[in-house]
Amino acid sequence: MARIPCWQVDAFTNRPFGGNPAAVCWLEQQADAQWMQAMAAEMNLAETAFVRKLDEGYELRWFTPTVEVDLCGHATLASAHALWQAGLIPDAEPTHFHTRSGVLTCQRTGEWIELDFPATPAVAATAPPILAEALGAQPVYVAKSKFDYVAVYDSATTVRILRPDFRALGTIPVRGVIVTSISDDPAFDFIARFFGPASGIDEDPATGSAYCSLLPYWAERLGKTECRAYQASQRGGVLKLRLNGDRVILGGQAVTIWQGELLQ
Repeated sequence: MARIPCWQVDAFTNRPFGGNPAAVCWLEQQADAQWMQAMAAEMNLAETAFVRKLDEGYELRWFTPTVEVDLCGHATLASAHALWQAGLIPDAEPTHFHTRSGVLTCQRTGEWIELDFPATPAVAATAPPILAEALGAQPVYVAKSKFDYVAVYDSATTVRILRPDFRALGTIPVRGVIVTSISDDPAFDFIARFFGPASGIDEDPATGSAYCSLLPYWAERLGKTECRAYQASQRGGVLKLRLNGDRVILGGQAVTIWQGELLQ
């Protein structure tokens, strides 16, 4: 019987039961995609990550309970944290994950972990007629990245109180819908929420990859390349962000909630 080490990690937070939970599985050999999808459905978290050692670096794949995704920030952060903590990968030097979005680098910076991700700038777009109705409020600006729609509001209160029609949002053929505004808390530059019913997640608590679109937008408008962001979900999420050319450096913290073994 195979024993597969597993962890559940709360990412983009420094406290248990905050941020975004992800499962991390350490594979000794290549696994079938159908099996990984079934495992992600069993875990029933926003993302389950599967890591496997390669000759150079590590393979990393991410699955929601229903689909494999091309890019996931919080499960990458969770993977680096869990495997460093377990001593399975060295933490004295950057770790390189080979993914469907290219090679992603993670490194420790004090109590924070920095992820080097490709920027995915959003460009102005005509919103689908159903978007504002499904969100419950008319945005002042709509853009579209390679993955998501971005809806900008002029009030943080509006972003916080949105109660979307997830069934209607799920009919829009994108990974998800990001809503954002200037922060109403001086500790942060902007806030955001992420809705992904088409990907099997009504609201994601803390969505690292969303900030690959959000930071280029807010950096231009705020005239700064470094920002602090808050994901205004029920669990909350905190990110330190830095724009570096066509890359976004995502800084986050993480907490291991449990560890164990999968028996199959």
